[in-house]
Amino acid sequence: MGHTDDYLNTIRGKIAADDTVLAEARDRLALVREIAMDFPGALRTYPSGSLAQFTVNHPVTDGDGGLVLNRVHYPDLGPEGGGKTPNDIADELCALLGPEIRQTYPRARCGKSKRGPKITFGEPIKGQDPSVDLVVALTRREGSGLWIPNLDMRRWEASDPEQHVALLNGGTESLRRTRRRAIRLLKAWNKQWSSPAFSSFHVSAMALEYIVAGMGLAAALHAVFDGGATFLATGCNTPDPAGVSKPLKLVDGISREVAVQRLRGAATAMAEAIEHDDDEIKVQSALHRVFRDYVDTPMAAKLASAVAVLRTGRPVTTVALGLGGTAAAVPATRAYGGPRPQ
Repeated sequence: MGHTDDYLNTIRGKIAADDTVLAEARDRLALVREIAMDFPGALRTYPSGSLAQFTVNHPVTDGDGGLVLNRVHYPDLGPEGGGKTPNDIADELCALLGPEIRQTYPRARCGKSKRGPKITFGEPIKGQDPSVDLVVALTRREGSGLWIPNLDMRRWEASDPEQHVALLNGGTESLRRTRRRAIRLLKAWNKQWSSPAFSSFHVSAMALEYIVAGMGLAAALHAVFDGGATFLATGCNTPDPAGVSKPLKLVDGISREVAVQRLRGAATAMAEAIEHDDDEIKVQSALHRVFRDYVDTPMAAKLASAVAVLRTGRPVTTVALGLGGTAAAVPATRAYGGPRPQ
């Protein structure tokens, strides 16, 4: 293992989710799914998103899942039924969930997000209070997947969240491990901008497309950055891995040019790190361009070390500060208002 993997593993440690909070998020999702099965016409529930795919980063903000309704029980719902929108059924589900969840979490509240009920719990653990988003889904008469709500647009849209989880959890153990680690790092990379270009699922879809068996973590990241940049530059949108929903769009407000530029810059820097894996300074410099929030520039690291030495108040030499030239003593200094060096 070279310097590139060393730095990537350090970043993984910085973004890792707390196991206790993860366990709490899973418990909350399990409780919501259990209660949802009492809803009339319920067929099954399922876990989805980062929690189900083992790609959660710190902080743990939510757990995603879904309730699948039998369309036979609701002939008026959906494009293949009477055309009724999902908004009323989402309200009815929320009316069931709220009081039942409050038996366990007294401060819980049930609101709504784009896809269905959103439950907040009001009981933080280690400063984090993961919510649960439950998609209220409807079986399809034709085609695979499910009808899921777009409550904002008052319509149903085709998707297959269960297949997404199956695909992202598929492959050999080694491939799954590399892909999950890469997705966590890609999500951290994407969120370094105040306006990320990609949703978390979009990042996962690109990882599913470009990471193959036998790749190490650094090569996997490069493959996603390079493959994603090359494909998006053609003017096409990333396809749905399940082949059910429409191609994935960039986050609103981000142009294709900007998204490609970010991916291409990261791909170039990753390639440089891999090429110079035995040179720590070059690796650090390259990875700083990819993970600027997590990897200092080599100069910044040197300056921080020098400042720490100077703050001890003891005499030091230029060599200890990493300065070139003839060795010389540097007199101790003091901060304004601080004690004089002895």
